[in-house]
Amino acid sequence: MKGIEYRGLTRIEGPVVITARSRNVGFNEMVAVYDRENNRRLGRVLDLSEEWTAVQIFGNSTGLSADDSRVEFLDKPMELRVGAGLLGRVFNGLGEPIDGYSNIFSSKTLDINGLPINPYARTYPRDFIQTGISAIDGMNTLIRGQKLPIFSGNGLPHNRLAAQIVRQAKILSFNDNSAPSEQFVVVFCAMGVKNDVARFFLEDFEHSGVLNNVVVFLSLADSPSLERLVAPRCALTAAEYLAYERNMHVLVVMTDMTNYCEAMREVSSIRGEVPSRKGYPGYLYSDLASLYERAGKIKDSSGSITQIPILSMPNDDISHPIPDLSGYITEGQIVLDRELFQRGIYPPVAGLPSLSRLMKDGIGPGMTREDHKDVSSQLFAAYAKVKQIRNLASIIGEEELSVSDKQYLKFGEKFEQTYLSQEEYENRDIGRTLDIGWKVLKELPREELLRVREEYIEKYMSPNK
Repeated sequence: MKGIEYRGLTRIEGPVVITARSRNVGFNEMVAVYDRENNRRLGRVLDLSEEWTAVQIFGNSTGLSADDSRVEFLDKPMELRVGAGLLGRVFNGLGEPIDGYSNIFSSKTLDINGLPINPYARTYPRDFIQTGISAIDGMNTLIRGQKLPIFSGNGLPHNRLAAQIVRQAKILSFNDNSAPSEQFVVVFCAMGVKNDVARFFLEDFEHSGVLNNVVVFLSLADSPSLERLVAPRCALTAAEYLAYERNMHVLVVMTDMTNYCEAMREVSSIRGEVPSRKGYPGYLYSDLASLYERAGKIKDSSGSITQIPILSMPNDDISHPIPDLSGYITEGQIVLDRELFQRGIYPPVAGLPSLSRLMKDGIGPGMTREDHKDVSSQLFAAYAKVKQIRNLASIIGEEELSVSDKQYLKFGEKFEQTYLSQEEYENRDIGRTLDIGWKVLKELPREELLRVREEYIEKYMSPNK
């Protein structure tokens, strides 16, 4: 029961302590462990059986002894204090302030594990989000309430891309030209990142003037593994409060999900569980789903949660369990290409493996522009053919290609250098993105434009355009 302490530990194994099981203890229940000096450490119930309870401490077990330690089961899950003072604050992975200020003044706390959303209460995402990045807006459109991860690799500029999205993302009101664009508030969660990465994001948020609209949760590389597992749940709890109780549009950026999964594998190994693919636990899919599925929109609330998880693929392997399972749960992915990056193209968004499954429902007349679907489809088809011709040219030589094939190669080069590539602080609206798409398509013979309607060709490819 709450307030009752149990003296003595059965066993201490690193950050995990084993104690005799008390009655009415549940999974993920908060626990306070005291050493002989009465220093208090928090942890949570990791596993239990008929005879014992395993508790993982947020930190290390240095100074604890089996005889003199005391354990108090707090009879509640881990909770995050939420309130009007959340925005502009920086917390650690446990939701404790680390920005030099006291905790927010509020009596409201929420379970970090969240509450399941009734599928009937969800509304289908349809609102276009303008990121100002042509590779995303034009061909892999982000929709409000969507979860669209960035698949990257070590050394690729996923952090720069995420910071640019945070600076520029907004929801446009196309049906009423007098209505202003709606800006996002941002919940940023870093798991297992280095200090320089955390400092980059904080400085970028401050210099761009968005820091007052950002809630930051930092669990750095030297933080305990369990803190990395708690951090995204604290971040999503803050997002749910802002979205569903304060009716805000919330953009959640989580980096790096690979570090989160590595922490999960470490904890699973400590628990002695039978490993699955590449040593990850068999419940990796369901655990990731418990995070990703907290994005969306619900009825009777004008707020929304849009997720952009970032994960670095080990050895650039898109079939690795982490990107593989993430791709099943989320509605598409933005894949960064190392070859494009080495050629100096930013952002190096791969044209073919990237996709947004909700794009078709958020573009077109009244949402973006009438020609959006046609331009996107034609650019994708033409670039796919460019890839085939480049493979052919590597075998027979470029001089042996047909005239039509050489035109496609010229198109591919202009597509990458003009459409995909843009400055880090260049914010393109959707109209400019589509106009650049038409400009690039002029490199192809008119008879090759089979995916765009004739009236759009006449309207947008006229000589004065």
